[in-house]
Amino acid sequence: MLHADPIFTATSVAAPSVTAATPPPFTITSVFTETRLDSWLAVGLVLAAGIYLYGVHRLRARGDHWPVARTVFFLGPGLGGIAAVTVSGLHAYDTALLSVHMVQHMVLSMVSPIFLALGAPMTLALRTLPARPRKRLLAIVHSPVARIYTFPLVAFAIFVVNPFALYFTDLYRYTLEHAWAHELVHAHFILTGCVFFWPLLGLDPLPGRWPYPGRALLMLLSVPFHTVLGLTIMQSTTLFGGDWYPSLNLTWADPWEDQVVAGGILWAGGEFVSVTMLAVLVVQWMRQAEREARRIDRELDRQEARQRAAETTA
Repeated sequence: MLHADPIFTATSVAAPSVTAATPPPFTITSVFTETRLDSWLAVGLVLAAGIYLYGVHRLRARGDHWPVARTVFFLGPGLGGIAAVTVSGLHAYDTALLSVHMVQHMVLSMVSPIFLALGAPMTLALRTLPARPRKRLLAIVHSPVARIYTFPLVAFAIFVVNPFALYFTDLYRYTLEHAWAHELVHAHFILTGCVFFWPLLGLDPLPGRWPYPGRALLMLLSVPFHTVLGLTIMQSTTLFGGDWYPSLNLTWADPWEDQVVAGGILWAGGEFVSVTMLAVLVVQWMRQAEREARRIDRELDRQEARQRAAETTA
């Protein structure tokens, strides 16, 4: 069912004293019935999927191999995860329920960026683009600005500071009142997550890549951050967004209880994703060690073979 979203219409009202249209009670059914396909983000997701699939098609047409898992990761939990929280009916409640917004926050900033990185879109582009565009892409990737933002410590600082700057200032209330700002925050979540996770996973040729012990340590340091932020939200004595949520007059939701649920989602979800990501890095680290051990064994075998050949000749 495609229609105009009453929630987004309500968010265009700057003053909370103006009563917003009351949305229907949040149910599993509403996730499907409130689906919206007329946003700029939906168009962007379709274009990204089409470009990626075209690149895979070009590789296979010339006989090159591209792992199926990368395509599944990029299109499924990657782009599909973004669509699930922005195009589906969840978008109709992201300015009415803080808990729904937190689900969006987790998916857009942590879950989807990880799978987008596992899809290695930059590697795919470098293997399919003509020579001149490929050189331009490499120039952008290795530019001073890209080196600064993708440096792990800088990316970590941005990833950690952003939620505090959003939720503990008047900026969050502003995004509730203005639909364009709310959509911009969604894009910012995605970009921040990509900047943080892509250098850690290391599939694409990004500059300033740390060795695996450093990446694992950085991921480990992110775990307490979600705990502190989630518990702070759960124990807060003030409502986030000021009187925005009470002004909606939702008879089926209590803003205080919903805020506690939102903090729990951020706490539990953040720790789960961080620990899972840490496990992925450890597995990658072990596989790299195994590859290095096999490389050393092959080099030793070649040296031994050359030595035997030299002795036989002598």
